[in-house]
Amino acid sequence: MPEISRFYGIRIKMWYLDHSPPHFHAIYGAKEIKIRIDGQTVELFEGEAPNRVISLVLEWAHQHHSELLKNWGRCQEGEIPLKIKALE
Repeated sequence: MPEISRFYGIRIKMWYLDHSPPHFHAIYGAKEIKIRIDGQTVELFEGEAPNRVISLVLEWAHQHHSELLKNWGRCQEGEIPLKIKALE
């Protein structure tokens, strides 16, 4: 699963040819969450992590929503997703 960003110990990844809805995985230590990114939606839809981690990931996802959707499309075509700037 390609890593597309990393910040504050959180790794952001997308699977090639992953199932719908469009989403990405955020991994923090042993915790993993999935964030839905279809349409204008950016929301946690699976997994658990500390509230602060979820907040940071959601903030980052809102900032990079269009880039995430483009990467989702790339992954669905079996292409390498592009790196996305970390949360600052």
